[in-house]
Amino acid sequence: MVNALAGACRADKYLGVLLVIKVVVGSPVKQKPAILEQFLQSLENLDYEGLTVEYVFVDDDEGCNLLYAFAGKYANTTIFKGDNPLEYHCDEETHCWQENLIWKVAAYKDRIIEYALQARADYLFLADSDLYLHPQTVKHLLSLKKDIVSEVYWTKWALQFAPLPQVWVGDQYRLFHAERGVEYSSDEQAMKSQEFIDMLKNPGVYKVGGLGACTLISRYALERGANFKEIYNLGFIGEDRHFCVRAVALGLELYADTWYPPFHIYRESELVNLAKYKHRIARNTEHPKLTVGMLVKNESGRYLERVLQHIAQYADEVVILDDGSTDNTVAICREKLVNIVHCIVENSISGFSNEVELRKTLWELAGGTNPDWIMILDADEIFEHKAAEGIRELIKDDSVDVVYFRLYDMWNESSYREDSYWIAHRVYRPFLVRYRSGYKYEWQEQPLHCGRFPINIFDRTGKQSQLRLQHFGWARPEDRVAKYFRYKELDPKAKYGVQEQYLSILDPKPNLIKWRDDE
Repeated sequence: MVNALAGACRADKYLGVLLVIKVVVGSPVKQKPAILEQFLQSLENLDYEGLTVEYVFVDDDEGCNLLYAFAGKYANTTIFKGDNPLEYHCDEETHCWQENLIWKVAAYKDRIIEYALQARADYLFLADSDLYLHPQTVKHLLSLKKDIVSEVYWTKWALQFAPLPQVWVGDQYRLFHAERGVEYSSDEQAMKSQEFIDMLKNPGVYKVGGLGACTLISRYALERGANFKEIYNLGFIGEDRHFCVRAVALGLELYADTWYPPFHIYRESELVNLAKYKHRIARNTEHPKLTVGMLVKNESGRYLERVLQHIAQYADEVVILDDGSTDNTVAICREKLVNIVHCIVENSISGFSNEVELRKTLWELAGGTNPDWIMILDADEIFEHKAAEGIRELIKDDSVDVVYFRLYDMWNESSYREDSYWIAHRVYRPFLVRYRSGYKYEWQEQPLHCGRFPINIFDRTGKQSQLRLQHFGWARPEDRVAKYFRYKELDPKAKYGVQEQYLSILDPKPNLIKWRDDE
């Protein structure tokens, strides 16, 4: 394992140096070998770039060979021997926890906490040994800068139940927000619980009342006294409940993250489904699927052929929404996309007077192709010639969800415009977004200049790319005149745009700068 000295570092304001973040990864272990093998494999696959990592296990399995084989590979591993082994029964139906077993596990976790404090770790990551972790789990949780945060996973606690999360709102396992002194009917409880569950299905970070099993804890929280000891006057079952109540009483807050859910191997029979989970991760990192979406209308004789030819170099699938073309635009799309998976949807009547509905429809069509990433382009936008390979590399970056590019407004085939109203190329704008199924996307609800992406993508982690995008929509005089009169008709009072910029479209002597391919 490599502990690189670049990446996630912290500054020591007194010494004026950068110190690498140290993380202790710990777990009490009493596990079936087939499941433990997968857990350890996922630990090996975690992204630790920029971190110093130590592993700590409490072996309650009377000398598990897999643990010691792992320690033989990684010298930064410590194994404590468990004491007084107790029988732990789990089968294909459920897991059976006895009170004395719960507090033995709590003592093991506290032993790991003590180790992390003595090792001067910045964070402790506690994970149950029946999880298969997503490679980005630790790095992502660190990026949230929370003192206590769990990555959410979903489990059928009994075979007849629907999957539920291992985080909750309050009490023993209450999944809805409740006002003190208010009684809720069973229907109200079910409805409010479903609201909480639906919320967790959207990727995000949420404040919760209880969590466990896959948790990053800061040194600050550990030094404040966060631990798993029993609170003697609290009747809740389970050491995680006592940890959470104590943490909140100490002034700490609890958070749940839903971006990178691990796979919970609650039953050996679920190893079959684990293979699908691992395949999905591999696809996302080795060859993530990119769908390009495009809104078109009467593009014949303009730039559509060039744009589609370039897109075919890097897209896995293309979705076209034709907004009532009266020329052969659709035929061009079919011809140029003959060798790539594509979908073309035709509107019989143009809907551009309410652009946001068109953008929503295009987004939904692209999302329906089961993509990892979506790029939205217009039919007169094309990346510079070297971009194809670069785009494929960009979507392999699992640490970001939005990629921003510069858009150059070409005023002819070889020059772009730059003046007070035409500086798009100085601003990085989103053109490439990781798609999250089930996420509740929100739009800027206005009929013009609504944006091509949902507005809440800006809440996600992003990065800037130096690949440039040329916009030829202004490159021909006849196109500029047509756009001028279209904006004059659709937005006569410049409610959604800038009047001065609208007027400047017809400027006879704009400031132009030569495009350079080698920039």
